Amino acid sequence: MLKSIRILLSIATSLDLKIWQMDVKTAFLNGSLDESIYMMQPEGFIEKGQMEKVCKLQKSIYGLKQASRSWNIRFDQAVKGFGFIQNPNEPCVYKRIKGDKLVFLILYVDDILLIRNDVGVLTSVKEWLAKQFDMKDLGEASFILSIQVIRDRKNKTIALSQASYIDKILSRFSIQDSKKGMLSFRHGIKLSKEQVPKNEHEEQFMSRVPYASAVGSLMYAMLCTRPDICFVVGIVSRFQSKPGPDHWTTLKHIFKYLKRTRDNMLVYSRGDLIPVRYTDSDFQSDSDSRKSTSGVVFTIGGGAVIWRSIKQSCIADSTMEAEYVAACKAAKEAVWLRQFLIDLEVVLVRISRSLSTVTTEEQWLIRKNQEVTREENTLKESIIF
Repeated sequence: MLKSIRILLSIATSLDLKIWQMDVKTAFLNGSLDESIYMMQPEGFIEKGQMEKVCKLQKSIYGLKQASRSWNIRFDQAVKGFGFIQNPNEPCVYKRIKGDKLVFLILYVDDILLIRNDVGVLTSVKEWLAKQFDMKDLGEASFILSIQVIRDRKNKTIALSQASYIDKILSRFSIQDSKKGMLSFRHGIKLSKEQVPKNEHEEQFMSRVPYASAVGSLMYAMLCTRPDICFVVGIVSRFQSKPGPDHWTTLKHIFKYLKRTRDNMLVYSRGDLIPVRYTDSDFQSDSDSRKSTSGVVFTIGGGAVIWRSIKQSCIADSTMEAEYVAACKAAKEAVWLRQFLIDLEVVLVRISRSLSTVTTEEQWLIRKNQEVTREENTLKESIIF
């Protein structure tokens, strides 16, 4: 979902589209129920003489396990009835195009983004939403899911910043007063499962460390606007079951790095909306399994919109095999990106045939490993001529 938001923001930058934000008040109360559900009478509202009776719900309420699903169904039916079409590759993205007037609608739980090129269309959509639901108009988008949206119309750019979120998590884990740092992996530090607590003192220390919570906080920053920590967050997240002091020290270095680079932003500029892909892989970097790690970044409008760093499922016998597996994973992401952009109907998608070139040596090496052979076939099938 976050990658879809970034893609549409890059498109909005290039096409100079307006970005508006709205919020649905008490969204989960709008859902309809398909079954009969009863609840105890709320405290303070119990009728005298009828204390033994229960209430039958007419609508969904907060706390029901199906509340979010019921709300999504209700919203989906409503917007489709107003002429919006759901993106088949991203269910929370809708479009409505009539002639040269277009509007994209993005729903994230109860947050709505409207991206459009016509003020009249925006007004009509806002008025319609206000009739359907209890809405709050937040104006031009400035903060989306803890991401600050900074628009510079003079230079025709949109920047995404999480400086305030970084300050918040630094304070949460009491690292706000620490020195600014660098990423440990740049200095050749390696982690393994053997670096568990060695004695009772370390056991007690690590039992008080909020390791998993810290990883989750870093992961959200990484998923939103910080592809530069994608690799290192992926590494430290592998040791959540039994982290040791070395793991915690490395994790704190990531926080210190974020403190030093808190003002770094993703920037999208106006230009050609041509996706560009970068793929790379290391070789047997995992000390425990000897597996390699793949990395891929897609950019649109000069800024990253998709990034991934993931440990490969097979053990590559050579750097070439590791690179090939990484290319396959990137091809799968490229297929999704291509279909998503085609459905938006505003982006020209160019397909490169360079991936179809495989040398004789590569063919021989790849077939030594059955799993890599499957990756090869997947990669070939992903190439569209």
